[in-house]
Amino acid sequence: MTASDLRARYRRIVTFFARVTASFIYWEIVLPKLGLIRWSDRTRLERNRRIAVRFRALAISMGGLMIKVGQFLSARLDVLPAEITDELAGLQDEVPAAPFEAIRARAEAEIGRPLSQAYASFEAIPLAAASLGQAHRAVLLPEDAAETGFTDVVVKVQRPSIEAIVEVDLAALRRVGEWLTHYKPVSSRADVPALVEEFAATTLQEIDYLAEAANAELFREAFETDDRVRVPQVAWEHTTLRVLTLEDVSAIRLSDYEAITAAGIDRLKVADKLVETYLQQIFEDGVFHADPHPGNLFVTPVGEAGDFELTFIDFGMVGRVPDNLRAGLRGALIAIGTQDASRMVAAFKSLDLLLPTADVKLLELASAQVFDRFGGMAMSDLRNISDEDLMSFGLQFRELMLNMPFQLPENLLLLGRTIAILSGMCTGLDPDFNLWSALSPYATKLIADEVGEGLSWEKLTKSGTKLVKSLSALPGRADRILTTIERGDLAVKTPLLELRMRMLNRAIGQLVAAVMFTALLVTGALLYSVEPILARVLLGAAVLPLLAVLFGRRGHGPH
Repeated sequence: MTASDLRARYRRIVTFFARVTASFIYWEIVLPKLGLIRWSDRTRLERNRRIAVRFRALAISMGGLMIKVGQFLSARLDVLPAEITDELAGLQDEVPAAPFEAIRARAEAEIGRPLSQAYASFEAIPLAAASLGQAHRAVLLPEDAAETGFTDVVVKVQRPSIEAIVEVDLAALRRVGEWLTHYKPVSSRADVPALVEEFAATTLQEIDYLAEAANAELFREAFETDDRVRVPQVAWEHTTLRVLTLEDVSAIRLSDYEAITAAGIDRLKVADKLVETYLQQIFEDGVFHADPHPGNLFVTPVGEAGDFELTFIDFGMVGRVPDNLRAGLRGALIAIGTQDASRMVAAFKSLDLLLPTADVKLLELASAQVFDRFGGMAMSDLRNISDEDLMSFGLQFRELMLNMPFQLPENLLLLGRTIAILSGMCTGLDPDFNLWSALSPYATKLIADEVGEGLSWEKLTKSGTKLVKSLSALPGRADRILTTIERGDLAVKTPLLELRMRMLNRAIGQLVAAVMFTALLVTGALLYSVEPILARVLLGAAVLPLLAVLFGRRGHGPH
């Protein structure tokens, strides 16, 4: 690609985003100041959709980073409206293949010898083509196969001039990022220049095939004791900065549902295993495969009928989870597993997910309602929630819905995108897949680890005393709250007050009983090996509040 081609590419990208920015300023700032805000509101959805359609066409025609930008933007649900993210969600990282002669020249320059001398055979027709490179099937020479332990390989070769294209595309995006810092609706929710740099770092990592090879080795080590997970081996003698040679582990694509079923494999078990592997990656290993689309995941039948391996490929995009982020995520998972709204909001804070203007009390109440109404539902059920239920929830928390006090920090960007893709794949494997059920065992494990950490008689006694004090104070506190409401001294911002009053009365009794049951049960279990007699008394006593919880749920609906 010539210098003039690169300059034209830069101008085309910058011009597109300049027009988009000017359109936003005109419709969202100028017209409202002229008193035409209703016109702006009425046309917003269609205008946004047209912008997304035009960008999608631009990305497909240009390739390079533009397709990845589209995928990046499709995950920004916290910044961009749904009509844009929905349109970009279908953008695939697939472009026409580069001419084989150009790929051959690139590979031979990297390896330092002709392909005919480096491989026993090398297929000219690519197995897959992407914006940054493409993959070809090949066969190792007998002496190389004897050393590596495998014969069939897949060779990834970067596209010609891709480094220059990436450099130009990133320069254009940095210019656009500077512009958007002056557009308040975006800048108030995201640090755009920081997001561009995060995207740049991820992209530069993807075009370093030595780093990708090291990532593959890292994942092989992480799952070497798990016979249900497979990661391809690296042929290091045939791997450079721009050429990567991996063991060919092709099997049934994760999205080929009919083939998985025909192989006698339970698709729900595949979904459960997929979630299990990601929980290990995120919460234990601190490194996760950040590009889990169906083309990068295979299901390999092994052994007896119904047995399978989950096979990962393509480790160019890898996310890191530092200790502080992992602690916040653990807190969020425990909150989901225990349906603890207070802990959920605390996790939001530790993860830096809340804007400074967030109404924390209202958010905690909304989280509790989400757990109460939707907790335990399968993904298919969640998609089929009635308009009445959504309207009721929206009215109850209309202030929260209008403000949407969330932001997605750059260190959570890859993780958020990954989890969104993961959820979609699990639902595709089994429409009744229940993410709550899949997370519950792991949340239980985390809770058990947390309870058992540094446990001593003194700590247990101290915790028990604090719990008894809290429980004894709860009815009094609740009575004071109710008295304040009855006097009209408490301003309640949400509607449906009568319903909430009845729910609050019931919830207080349920909460006291549930907390007492949990405290007695956990304490009894912990003391069983030390004080078995006392433990039996506590476990027996736990039955009483349990009965209160069970029978108290009758008539749970509004009267």
